[in-house]
Amino acid sequence: MVINQPSGQIKLTNVSLVKLKKGKKRFEVACYQNKVQDYRKGVETDLDEVLQIHQVFLNVSKGQVASKDDLVKCFGSADVDLIIKEILNRGEIQLSEKERQLMLNKINNEMLTIVSAKCINPKSKKRYPPTMIHKALAELKFSVVVNKPAKLQALEAIKLLVAKQIIPIVRAKMRIKVDIPQADNKVIIEKVAPLISSPDLVATESNWTCTGLIDPISYRDIVNYCTNKGTIQVLDMAVVDASK
Repeated sequence: MVINQPSGQIKLTNVSLVKLKKGKKRFEVACYQNKVQDYRKGVETDLDEVLQIHQVFLNVSKGQVASKDDLVKCFGSADVDLIIKEILNRGEIQLSEKERQLMLNKINNEMLTIVSAKCINPKSKKRYPPTMIHKALAELKFSVVVNKPAKLQALEAIKLLVAKQIIPIVRAKMRIKVDIPQADNKVIIEKVAPLISSPDLVATESNWTCTGLIDPISYRDIVNYCTNKGTIQVLDMAVVDASK
């Protein structure tokens, strides 16, 4: 099967390839890039909506279809659908330049929005707009990449901004509510209590309940302390004005 390309045009500008090396051979499928992402998230399950061509190739641009012998030898099966699913799930997505730029812009916008939501100016107690975050990160030569989630890159950006202080910035505190039974949990309570600031404490003979602010980096410690010992409720992921 051959994909004919008009002469004088860039090949496959509207096709995203997903490639997987298996058994010393490289296999490819031709897809719609946004649909590959939907498939991996479980949003799209219809292969016909994901694939531009329902076939496994050795080289899409040259139209070289993988033979049945190649599939059986490398995948242990000739079931094209099963093989396509493995390639979609485990393969590397190759984007066109236009798609790569669109994806970078999308991830960058998501990353800036997350940073803006999670950080504040410690003096004004207000969030910075994404445009100011973008300018600060540009000065630090921080740039996003396609193959990493926006949330993870946002956390990396926050660490860099807080460390360098090009603009005065800190992580906004979280507001949580912790409830721990008093019985046999004195040590746990003594570990958790110092991590909570501006506490609103209610202690009875049976329960120790505390609502207050914590640094986000302390959340994991509190969760570990309270595992099978109490409950934690997140009331606000990022408190802008702690006085409210």
